[in-house]
Amino acid sequence: MSEGTSFKREMLATLPSLRAFAVSLTGKHDKADDLVQDTVMKAWAKQSSFEMGTNIKAWLFTILRNEFYSQMRKRGREVQDTDGIFTERLSVHPSQYGSMDMEDFKKALSQLPDDQREAIILIGASGFSYEEAADICDCAVGTMKSRVSRARTRLADLLKVNGESDYGPDAVSSQVTAGSGHI
Repeated sequence: MSEGTSFKREMLATLPSLRAFAVSLTGKHDKADDLVQDTVMKAWAKQSSFEMGTNIKAWLFTILRNEFYSQMRKRGREVQDTDGIFTERLSVHPSQYGSMDMEDFKKALSQLPDDQREAIILIGASGFSYEEAADICDCAVGTMKSRVSRARTRLADLLKVNGESDYGPDAVSSQVTAGSGHI
């Protein structure tokens, strides 16, 4: 297999993760798709600067992040959703508790400062190590750890999570799933 074919295969395998990260940054699926496309185009044009055998996922995430912030600087400002109108338009009344929990989580995640949201997504959702995430964000590892810690604490506050008992099914759901009979 040629280096170009290998590069293409590895880049394509990273697309779902890139798109998820782009959605978390932009908040809009169409803008995320455009951002991923811009990232892929830049990566393809610069593939000679990528060293095969190194972490292509981290390299692509760095390109995507830099492209996002470059676009934000060009626009001059970021669209704010302080009154929650945009978030409400995206949400759908779920038919299951898990869907409601996910909506609550997405809403809380959107309330985090950009650097904390980015950090928690890179570490918690995208599976990067602290070192890789720090490289992507061009900051110190300690800074990345601090951002993740602050993000976790803030999410727990926003979601009113106080301890282990707040995870999993509530008392009513537990009785139903355990088959203990009547509610």
